[in-house]
Amino acid sequence: MDRHVAVGIDGSSESLAAAHWAAREALRRGTALQVVHAWQLHPRPAAYVPVDMTERSWAKHILAEAADSVRAAHPGLDITDQQVKDSPVHTLLEAAERAELLVLGSRGLSGVTGFLLGSVSQRVVARSPRPVVLVREGESAADEHLPAPDGVSPDEIPEIPYRDVVLGLDTGQPCDELIEFAFETARRCGAALRVIHTFSAPPGYATADRVVSPPGPGLLAEHEHAVVATLRPWCGKFPEVTVTETVVEGRAATELTRAASGAALVVVGRRTRDGRFGVHTGPVTHAVLHHAGCPVAVVPHP
Repeated sequence: MDRHVAVGIDGSSESLAAAHWAAREALRRGTALQVVHAWQLHPRPAAYVPVDMTERSWAKHILAEAADSVRAAHPGLDITDQQVKDSPVHTLLEAAERAELLVLGSRGLSGVTGFLLGSVSQRVVARSPRPVVLVREGESAADEHLPAPDGVSPDEIPEIPYRDVVLGLDTGQPCDELIEFAFETARRCGAALRVIHTFSAPPGYATADRVVSPPGPGLLAEHEHAVVATLRPWCGKFPEVTVTETVVEGRAATELTRAASGAALVVVGRRTRDGRFGVHTGPVTHAVLHHAGCPVAVVPHP
């Protein structure tokens, strides 16, 4: 199919929230939406399958229910659905390969083959060739926008300004794919972009006759200058995006998680090269996925 956003569903409330988030993102991008569900046949019917249904019929019901819900909420959106008898990880990675973006619920139902953080979703995020957005249960269109004044009807919510898009930036190894994704997202939403950069001051060290303390304001100014220099060409490319920089000594995961509480989306990266123990998301991204209170976009990059 042509340009599209893909979303994986598993029958959980988390995946339904992800499907509606993906639909809104497809509308922002001007693309179609593909709803994907993978199922596997077990020697005995799984406990979550109703007694009057087969696993195949239950799988069809899950897909139809999610697709119908999204179609009802977004009647103008081009929506297709796909049922695959295969492992969820393999199915979702293939769906990601064909899509501009893959969207998943960040948690699944206990005991169900779903998007359990640390299970299916963790493996897909770690191996996906395309950006993956993780959406939590209960996420709605209103959560993407600033608080609505009293008396505003649901159909007026899209007119309320978006919350900030938050980008975690490493000036030591800046990544074009990651920065461009954040700027493009902010531009499409008409949102401000908040860039978070953290650093650690080197420890003091002793010489024969004196003790040297860690650098103070000078080190902060150095990192602030690096952030401005890294973002300068992107600000020129996206002049319509309002950018604010936060440079602070501390842990990246802590600062990004804190910023997520008032954001529409947090954007973090994942290096595609294999490490000593295979592909993984990295400690900062792993922590943000577990603790952020808003959707998280994980962008693969070299």
